[in-house]
Amino acid sequence: MPNREPEAPAPSLHHAAPSAEQFAAAAAVFALLSDQTRLQLLWALADGEADVTALAAATEAARPAVSQHLAKLRLAGLVQSRREGRRVVYSLTDGHLRRLVLEALSRADHQVTGEAWHA
Repeated sequence: MPNREPEAPAPSLHHAAPSAEQFAAAAAVFALLSDQTRLQLLWALADGEADVTALAAATEAARPAVSQHLAKLRLAGLVQSRREGRRVVYSLTDGHLRRLVLEALSRADHQVTGEAWHA
């Protein structure tokens, strides 16, 4: 997969103080992102749509495992799917998730490489 630069911030950021329900929803997203295979799947989908075969190759995971992870992500509303003939093609549901994944991995890059932190 190509090296991706984070996108600019969303044009309309949500600045209101989050409710308990919003904190719970965000924590649920982070719980799903805490699995390395699911994070790899979302990173691969940040580059565009893909089917299970391409995602299994990108993550070096078995197709059944990829399918199970995608089912969890779909049920949580993080990915969507559509039929294209006999294939099922997956994509991210929104730009917020794309930016979240890219930012988390950009931060990890600083942590692993020792590159200086920036604002």
